[in-house]
Amino acid sequence: MGEEWRFSEAIRRFDEENGRDPNLIDVEGVAQPHELIYARRLTEWVLRLQLGASKPLLLAARSQHICRWLVPRSSYDMTRAGYLRWRNDLKQLHARKSAEILREVGYDETTIARVVELNLKKRLGRDQECQVLEDALCLVTLQYQLADLMRKTDPDKMVAILQKTWKKMSDVARTEALALPFTEAESALIHKALARGSQ
Repeated sequence: MGEEWRFSEAIRRFDEENGRDPNLIDVEGVAQPHELIYARRLTEWVLRLQLGASKPLLLAARSQHICRWLVPRSSYDMTRAGYLRWRNDLKQLHARKSAEILREVGYDETTIARVVELNLKKRLGRDQECQVLEDALCLVTLQYQLADLMRKTDPDKMVAILQKTWKKMSDVARTEALALPFTEAESALIHKALARGSQ
């Protein structure tokens, strides 16, 4: 089996796993598994940010949150320490699950190690592909999840979240973010966060 088959089969397997997510979201009037849609949106942003994105980067994007619903936030203490443990355990789950699938479809250990490295974002700040993945994650949040976050989060806390998100992003991603079709309320909050962050 050739490289293109391996890549296509890995993407198919990742989507198959994420298609089991019991948490559904509405996409143009159709209920779809949340993590399946998330993975596709993340892949789309990676491709927009980096023409000719490498296969390991695309594989990492497609499996970034694979099987996330298996480790619910509610299974950890609702504290900062509990949140950090949950995030760390999720990263390990995603990396392990993606490595298993890549191995099963015949990828070599060097490629698998690279996908895992990107999934764990170990070299953020020193790795250009890792930055592209981080940018894509931030842009998916801003484009598709901001309205829901605003509904559930205190405005001052929301400003702090946006400031942290902005700091993680490259200049290219920030330009893309400012071009998104935000509502008036979303735009006002973003500009408030950026103005406060520049003080």
